[in-house]
Amino acid sequence: MARRPLPRILTDSAPLARMANSTSLARSRELARTAADSASDVFHPLITIGRGLRRLGAAGRGRWAETPRDHRGPVAFFVGACVLVVCLVPYGPLLALITVMGAGAWAGRERTPVDTGPGEAERERLRALYEALVPYFSVDGDPSPLYAHDGDWERVFPEYAFDEGGRIERLQLKYPAYFTDGEDQSRVRIEQVLYAKAGRGREYHFGWDELANQLTLTALGALPTDLVAQRFVTSPGETVLGFTDPDAVQRTLPVTAGAERRDAPPVVWRTGQRSTEPHLLVLGQPGTGATTLLRSIALQALQHGDVLVIDGSGTGEYGCLVGRHGVLGVESGLAGALATLEWASHETERRLIAANRARQAGRPAPEDTRRPLWIIADRPTALAHIAVAEGREDPQRWLQVPLRHGRAAQVTVVVADQFESAELLSEPVRAHTKARVVLGPATADEVRAVLGAPPHTTPTASVPPGRGYARLGSAPVLRLQVPATPDPLDDATGQAHRQAVLALLPERTVPADGSGPAEPVTGGHRSTEADKPVEARKPADVSTSTEAGKPVSVSKSAGAAAKPDGGTAADDADGAAPDTGQAGSTAEPVGAAEPVGAASRVRSAKRGETRVVNGSAEAVRTEG
Repeated sequence: MARRPLPRILTDSAPLARMANSTSLARSRELARTAADSASDVFHPLITIGRGLRRLGAAGRGRWAETPRDHRGPVAFFVGACVLVVCLVPYGPLLALITVMGAGAWAGRERTPVDTGPGEAERERLRALYEALVPYFSVDGDPSPLYAHDGDWERVFPEYAFDEGGRIERLQLKYPAYFTDGEDQSRVRIEQVLYAKAGRGREYHFGWDELANQLTLTALGALPTDLVAQRFVTSPGETVLGFTDPDAVQRTLPVTAGAERRDAPPVVWRTGQRSTEPHLLVLGQPGTGATTLLRSIALQALQHGDVLVIDGSGTGEYGCLVGRHGVLGVESGLAGALATLEWASHETERRLIAANRARQAGRPAPEDTRRPLWIIADRPTALAHIAVAEGREDPQRWLQVPLRHGRAAQVTVVVADQFESAELLSEPVRAHTKARVVLGPATADEVRAVLGAPPHTTPTASVPPGRGYARLGSAPVLRLQVPATPDPLDDATGQAHRQAVLALLPERTVPADGSGPAEPVTGGHRSTEADKPVEARKPADVSTSTEAGKPVSVSKSAGAAAKPDGGTAADDADGAAPDTGQAGSTAEPVGAAEPVGAASRVRSAKRGETRVVNGSAEAVRTEG
């Protein structure tokens, strides 16, 4: 029996194709799309409010689930009370409905997603940085290496941020556990690579987390340089060396920068009997702010103590301190420096003996032994050269006793010098100065040689004056910016800075012209009947009790040196024989052996002109 053929309408698809491509079907599709868009526009507020109410409901359920069971009853009672109050208030339900609708509309609004991922250039920078770290973080035989050529850099860089210029501002990277992160050399290699690839010319901080095997690189901003010398809010025994990063210390001080007043994080150095780092050493290049730092320390020390200044450079940078209350002397010559430091050494011994006898007798230490004494030596190695040429002893020899026993005697030593002369510093200076400061451009090796630890940042080649690093004892290395404290007698000093420094200077105790005799100054304060000075505190006649209070006379190199009261050291030596080794020596130039605390003249050679400063900017004259 033959099979009957199917109908033509089922076998021929041409009518269906013509129907699909017909104009009427296309028009109907367009109308349906237009109607859907119109409906979406009309119901868009309702859709937004519904989406927001759904989000608010989900947030409410999450908050209710997080609420402890013992707190759910009071919370439910509070919500019910609020609903009751709303219902009782006139137009309360209507206002509540409007508020809920507004909150739903705000919560359901469409948020444009922000593209936080790196751009193409930033991806290439991260990939290049990843490839540069492969030779240092990979070893042969690692079954699943974090770092491999053409590897996935997103695995090792969980966090990163770029600045507006496309440079890396913050980067957190992971490294394998077998990396020797406890060795300084291994760390330095990684830091050098990151410094080169992240962009030179900036200072970076490297935070090593050995527990989590992570390294965080952060680009640091420049420390503010607009702070000048001023009265800092500190207690006695605290000295502000400068200011550092906000996250490096846990303390701030109110400071004034021009017309602005703000809080700044200080680097505070504590001195006194309980200090673990009672003495300071400052090293740097010429013109990097070492003298500025010493001048700032001297101005702060004069608030509560006495100051002796040794200006080895002889440029008169400390002429503003001459004749001021509390300044026992400013010496720039070899003979004056030797006499002053010799007196300071015997004064330290006298203080120790007096304090020991008072404790043995059950009495408090004498008042003159409790007043701090500061010995500030700027470039003592320059005087050492002169001493060698003249065949005399090194002035640093007399710093040994104040350095070793100064903490118990309230004597603090501050020494500043240059890198080129650091090897000429005596062994006691290098051994007993636990507080260290490095100023100016320096390599990581130089900073480590001085501070005893490498900096956690990359030193830059160009820094402003007063910029450096500080380390107090075994504390971490901190960035430091010294407040501007220029010489007020220098013509190049601005008027604002000059007035700021002059406002910190104490009153004068010596006439500015030096014509009249100065009032005797003992221990930085005027002698009164209630506070009689100890004989050993006279700088020209230093007495130390070695045997039952027997005074020991110290004669200056120029024979019988002048005393503050106009006499000589030999007149008040109680019959002690002068030093026979210097009895036949020739006399020193005028002013080299002047007494400490008198109107000593500071010879300077600024701008190629020899000047004599008698403690005043106006009393400047040229000597023939």
